[in-house]
Amino acid sequence: MKNKKTIFKKEFQTFYTRVFIRLTAMFFVAVLSVYFLRFMVLRGRFADFVVDILQNTFRMEYDTARNFYTQLFRNHMDMLMIAALVIAFLIIFRIFLRWFTKYFEEIEKGMDSLIEDGAAEVSLSPELLPMERKLNAIKHIIEKQRRDMTAAEQRKNDLIMYLAHDLKTPLASVTGYLNLLRDEGKISDELREKYLSVSLDKAERLEDLINEFFEISKYNLTTITLQYRKINLGRLLEMLLYEFQPMLKEKDLKCDLRVPEDMILKCDADKMQRVFDNLLRNAVIYSFNGTDIVIAVTRQEENVRIRFTNHGDTIPAEKLERIFEQFYRLDASRSTSSGGAGLGLAIARQIVELHHGNIQARSQDEVTEFEVVLPVL
Repeated sequence: MKNKKTIFKKEFQTFYTRVFIRLTAMFFVAVLSVYFLRFMVLRGRFADFVVDILQNTFRMEYDTARNFYTQLFRNHMDMLMIAALVIAFLIIFRIFLRWFTKYFEEIEKGMDSLIEDGAAEVSLSPELLPMERKLNAIKHIIEKQRRDMTAAEQRKNDLIMYLAHDLKTPLASVTGYLNLLRDEGKISDELREKYLSVSLDKAERLEDLINEFFEISKYNLTTITLQYRKINLGRLLEMLLYEFQPMLKEKDLKCDLRVPEDMILKCDADKMQRVFDNLLRNAVIYSFNGTDIVIAVTRQEENVRIRFTNHGDTIPAEKLERIFEQFYRLDASRSTSSGGAGLGLAIARQIVELHHGNIQARSQDEVTEFEVVLPVL
């Protein structure tokens, strides 16, 4: 706190110096004005001027006019000096306030420009340079918040668009096959079973999509309380790998799990399992047939690093930067029947960040790697 006050004083030193100089100058002007009034006016020609007016206007004798002047001015010299000093001070102080309030007017105009869309940067007097920098910093923050709000509005519109598009496809299939079952008077048991099976698959797909949308809304709009407990990370990954065996066999993939024995991690096991499930699923979907997937776990100081590496098409840098955005798909032509709604990696990032960790992706020379870094609590 003391350092902040020191920096603040140093930044405004020019302003302090200028105000001090201006106040000192005005004080001396007031003193000189009173001095001039006392010794050059009241004791100089001013007395003769007053006596002359009394003689010519009121037809007074010289001695009478002189005595009148003495009674009215000379005998009340102290009071007159005090009155003159007060008047001089008020006049000079008013001039000073008019000069000083100019700074507030500048700051007010600068503050008005903060909320004006497209306004130029704030420009103040040189002695208010620190304030100018602070106002411009606030202006940039407000502009960034405005851009973020616009982007949030766009994401909301994207949500509506994706929701309409992704839900329409399976829903249309369910409706179509049910209409066929209703309208077909004579239909074989085999064909009926096929229609029902397809309808059930599409309905389950529709349920999965709705659950995904609810899931991302939950992570964005509520405060999640993590249920921490100690788990054996190797056992968790082994169980996950076992569940993926059918998908691996379908593409003739092999998965190499490299994890030290008794690697204990304190986390919310259910939520972290979802992260690993999503990363392994992406690795399987985007891997070349007949290649290897490597899951490697290492511990470095106070962190645990979990890497998922697969061989597939190199992800361009511009896509790699957006890969964790909501509703973003690497392959825009991939339908929701073969891929998710573009929410999996966004949810994974939310979960990892809730655990005070981070997740990042790298892709080069047909090798893609996702790395999750989690603190060891």
